[in-house]
Amino acid sequence: MSIGILGKKLGMSQFFDDQGRAIPVTLIEAGPCRITQLKTTETDGYAAVQIGFGLTREKLINKPSQGHLKKSGEELLRHLHEYRVDDLGGLELGAPITVGSFAVGQKVDVSGDSMGRGFAGYQKRHGFSRGPMSHGSKNHREPGSTGAGTTPGRIYPGKRMAGRYGGKKITTRGLTIIKVDSDSNLLVVKGSVPGKPGGLLNIRPANRVGSASSKGGK
Repeated sequence: MSIGILGKKLGMSQFFDDQGRAIPVTLIEAGPCRITQLKTTETDGYAAVQIGFGLTREKLINKPSQGHLKKSGEELLRHLHEYRVDDLGGLELGAPITVGSFAVGQKVDVSGDSMGRGFAGYQKRHGFSRGPMSHGSKNHREPGSTGAGTTPGRIYPGKRMAGRYGGKKITTRGLTIIKVDSDSNLLVVKGSVPGKPGGLLNIRPANRVGSASSKGGK
């Protein structure tokens, strides 16, 4: 039963098919994860599986989180995520989740935080056109009009303006798994995924109902 798995982006590479065409791929170190909690309709109001990934030190996790994690194993895990399921059959507390639950050719959705680019202007952040660069223009990279004047006398929420660019959760859907290496906990998917090397990724089978998430540690 493939519910999903957490992993770390290693970087990009390329594979060559039988016709010699280069295929861009992303290497992901996925798992091993551990089932840290099983939620049932009777106790929590819905059915879900919580898994943990990434070893961490004891001093980086508070006492309540340590007690929660030690119910399923001795190792302390940094990242927690849960997946809604219809049936908890075959799932046990403390059981490992590995790349072996995925298959070559399977479609997956990969979520992660995009690269943060800091404070960016209108052109870089939103793709605005710039103003004229000659004839005394002082409107090279200015925003132009931001709305009406006295009425309403303010800028409406959601107006595209300069500000923080990147660092948001992005999901790339329908990526094809090219290779599964259980010995190295490696998933190779076709195309690019969000984030920079070392970033946390959530890999789940495509066309699944959305999942709720939580994070432990720091």
